[in-house]
Amino acid sequence: MPGEVLDRPNPPPGKSQLPDSILEYHVNLKFTTALTSEELQAITKFRRAADYIAAAMIFLKDNVLLEREIKPDDIKPRLLGHWGTCPGLVLTYAHLNMLIRKENEKMIFVVGPGHGAPAILATLWIEGSLAKFFPQYSLDRAGLENLIAGFSTPSGFPSHINAEVPGSIHEGGELGYALAVAFGAVMDKPELIVPVIIGDGEAETGPTAAAWHAAKYIDPKESGAVLPIVHVNGFKISERTIYGCMDDKEMTALFTGYGYQVRIVGNDLANIDQDMAASLQWALGVIRSIQKAAREGKPIFKPRWPVIILRTPKGMGAPTKYKGEFIEGSFRAHQVPVPDAKTDGEGLKILQEWLSSYSPAELFTEKGRPVDEVLSVVPQDKEKRLGQVKETHAGREPIVVPGWKELAVAKGGEESCMRLVGKYMDKVFLANPTSTRIFSPDELESNKLAAVFGNTGRNFQWDEYSFGQGGRVVEILSEHTCQGMLQGYTMTGRTALFPSYEAFIGIAQTMMVQYAKFVKMAKETNFRAPNASLNYLETSTWTRQEHNGFSHQNPSFIGAVLNLKADAARVYLPPDANCFLSTIAHCINSKNYVNLMVGSKQPTAVWLSPEEADIHCRAGASVWRFCSTDEGLRPDVVLVGIGTEVTFEVIAAAALLRTLAPELRVRVVNVTDLMVLGPFGSHPHALSDTDFENLFTKDKKIVVNYHGYVHDVAGLVFGRKGAERMHIEGYREEGSTTTPFDMMLRNHVSRYHVAGEAVRGAALFNERIALRSMELGGELQGRIKRDQKYIFEYGADPAGTYDVPTFN
Repeated sequence: MPGEVLDRPNPPPGKSQLPDSILEYHVNLKFTTALTSEELQAITKFRRAADYIAAAMIFLKDNVLLEREIKPDDIKPRLLGHWGTCPGLVLTYAHLNMLIRKENEKMIFVVGPGHGAPAILATLWIEGSLAKFFPQYSLDRAGLENLIAGFSTPSGFPSHINAEVPGSIHEGGELGYALAVAFGAVMDKPELIVPVIIGDGEAETGPTAAAWHAAKYIDPKESGAVLPIVHVNGFKISERTIYGCMDDKEMTALFTGYGYQVRIVGNDLANIDQDMAASLQWALGVIRSIQKAAREGKPIFKPRWPVIILRTPKGMGAPTKYKGEFIEGSFRAHQVPVPDAKTDGEGLKILQEWLSSYSPAELFTEKGRPVDEVLSVVPQDKEKRLGQVKETHAGREPIVVPGWKELAVAKGGEESCMRLVGKYMDKVFLANPTSTRIFSPDELESNKLAAVFGNTGRNFQWDEYSFGQGGRVVEILSEHTCQGMLQGYTMTGRTALFPSYEAFIGIAQTMMVQYAKFVKMAKETNFRAPNASLNYLETSTWTRQEHNGFSHQNPSFIGAVLNLKADAARVYLPPDANCFLSTIAHCINSKNYVNLMVGSKQPTAVWLSPEEADIHCRAGASVWRFCSTDEGLRPDVVLVGIGTEVTFEVIAAAALLRTLAPELRVRVVNVTDLMVLGPFGSHPHALSDTDFENLFTKDKKIVVNYHGYVHDVAGLVFGRKGAERMHIEGYREEGSTTTPFDMMLRNHVSRYHVAGEAVRGAALFNERIALRSMELGGELQGRIKRDQKYIFEYGADPAGTYDVPTFN
């Protein structure tokens, strides 16, 4: 059976089975006089100018104003770019400009279809925002030639929206999270409105589907508003979209159910500008009425925010047909509508007719500047232009970082790292009541972070118990939405924390990577100030999986962060509660990093005093003399713990060896900053070769007990002199609903496994240990079997397993 064959362009959705009465929930407007004749003409010319520039960017390297017939040599050798979404983006941008100009609003435009870069770059050039940050894109012929000829070449802008594009606050490569980013951006920005355009292909993604509920976390008293615009042009790369096959009744029912008021634009294409202008004015009125009620002490419970469904043909304005196939209104307009224009005479003719249809001579002066009528749409206040709003590039708002030592616990006791983090974040919220938040799946209580609620609450506006209370905590059971809101909040200057179960934080992994790409490019621009870091708190780990089983055991997010560019990646595994406090205070005050903090929620031993913890965390790794033999001097073997529970096992092994083999000399090292292990120069935190040898010796066996996957550490130390001396153990994908110590045994990170490897390593340097190595190995294997048998029979760890070791 052949694939779908289109018998017409822009096919309408099939009729639904819903009753016509559903359309009573759709907002009807009288829109024929929303714009004066002068405004309508200006909008029309603005759109023509921007559409022309966008199309020319895809094709032309010369003759950018069509002052002669297009020749093959005028066309780029590689045609890159996506036309299909551009006309809808230009339409939206033009009308937002008009609304900002008339109402003096402050807006950020978040663009979901990131591959619509030609449209956004064209409009940014017209409004002068490109010239503000990039002098080579001046508002004249030279600037226009640089923009058009350079697009999608090594010397110009890439084909997707990224940090180089003024006004952007998210990476446009991976689709799906623009909506959540927009909601994060408006939080604690009461005067800000963020229109966000979501493509109908993008709308099929999981992150977008969940993010529609993010409106339920916006308190209109303290925050701004998001205006979602769903751009339904009917096609993806090669197939129709789900939304494109839904009629007005189905769209109305869907978004009414989500909690929105629905306005559908585009059913009358001949009057689409009047329709769009009236609809945006209506949406602004709805937003302001909701905000006014909340700010006057009469908040509306479950307010229905506006949403606009924008229906336009795919690639509107492109050639109707080419070589017998529909272009406009079909998937063939998605990328390059005439892909062989350089090499095919018919394609060249079609391209000439298409670009000429915009009549560029009417839109630009002889010097290449847009005519005054086009520029009349642009907001007069430059700081209100969408490419110049300061929140998109001004960087992090400084926060007060509270001291943590008053929360510290005495050395030698036990405490939950997460309980203290909760107490500390309570202090952070008190010190920064409008610039810090937590975005979390539904896990704060489970993760022992409930102390954050000492002076705040949750910010779920559809719950009568948290409605209008101004809580600092957003809990929604969607890692994608948490990540998107975290990014929007961070990229507009604020600071936040994302705690999660270790096993499921990886759901947002590719979103985190996209953010890191944005930061990498932002550092290479001259107009973006640094933002706060993304701060991840990974807990409920495999080492203490409690009632959960194998499904809740996955430390792979560490590896994802390690794969980032070195100047962005930071991974911390604090060994106790005091070290964790020191680490989180550092992380929330840092900029432009991806900080991953991994720790336990259960009470664990506190090995270091507050002062010792601070010193240890600043160093990133150190010798723990209290549990080493003779304070670590002249060791036979080096034992290394990286992670809370596995470090306990290292210390337990050191204590056990003092009893079983007092002649064995041990040095115990703890690594809290994973990045110190890499070869010198591979990371800003990497130890020098001398420091590495001082810490781990020049020639002794190094036994590493690591929280995550072995290849994390193996990859880090690759290239290090001495890496060949390392024996690394970590999570082996072995687990079940079992006891904590059984997890250690199953994954070969128990004290017995550490001690056994220590014996084998020490035997190379200590003759007495060599003589007893078989005897000691047999004893340790016997203890493994004994404890496994006990656990199997009684379903509990042997008494005393987690008593804190003591050293004389």
